[in-house]
Amino acid sequence: MNGPPARGQSKVPEISSAFWILKILTTGMGETSSDFLVHHLNPFLAVALGAGFFALSLVLQFRARRYIVAIYWFAVVMVSVFGTMAADVLHVVIGIPYVLSTAFYAVALAAIFLWWYRSEGTLSIHRIDGGRREAFYWATVLATFALGTAGGDMTASSLGWGYFASGLLFLGAIALPSIGRRWFRWGEIFSFWFAYVLTRPLGASFADWMGKPKSWGGLGWGEGVVSLGWGLCILAFVAYMAFAQGKGRPRRSSLRGRIASVPEERS
Repeated sequence: MNGPPARGQSKVPEISSAFWILKILTTGMGETSSDFLVHHLNPFLAVALGAGFFALSLVLQFRARRYIVAIYWFAVVMVSVFGTMAADVLHVVIGIPYVLSTAFYAVALAAIFLWWYRSEGTLSIHRIDGGRREAFYWATVLATFALGTAGGDMTASSLGWGYFASGLLFLGAIALPSIGRRWFRWGEIFSFWFAYVLTRPLGASFADWMGKPKSWGGLGWGEGVVSLGWGLCILAFVAYMAFAQGKGRPRRSSLRGRIASVPEERS
């Protein structure tokens, strides 16, 4: 597993329908798992554990020579958990309003995109084959999770729309890239990252709606139960994708809604 990846061999998955489903599932699990850990453990211990497993997942991912299903999605899950904690720290611990934390993470994401583009000349996710490109990729992923967390909390709490209404809002918003691609000639890379950011508040809003108490506008199922349920769905998807990868089945780039395909980037 050690050593640099083969030149041109990407360490991230092709964009398919399964990718988007699994991405949304990880966002929901990350939201409720983070809340469950913070509420049932010492908050500082919970954040320390989240940071530790997050670091471990990235070490495994960066040491891998190619895309390995279990390692990649373990990293995404831990980014989701730790990204939620990072976003919550600004509001819960420091007391920064969600509107300001959302703006802060939006600026941070824009800065990463600018740095990435100036360094590589593209924001495409094709041929993420280690080194600087992979570092930019994961920095962007972490920033999108933090931004999505803050944005979802802003609509649900600060604006008072509640979890279910917020989920419907982001469910509608995630269709915008498809509309933009079809009718307004949005760029493929812009459409991809636009949708990628929205998966975070979409999954988290519906997961919160399931797990939060009825007095908070939720269904009251409990954060632990929701985390377990979404986690089992993730495991099922990861097992299927790992089986398909092991059988040598080509990773198809399915473009449902014209937001999944990203053009090849320059080497």
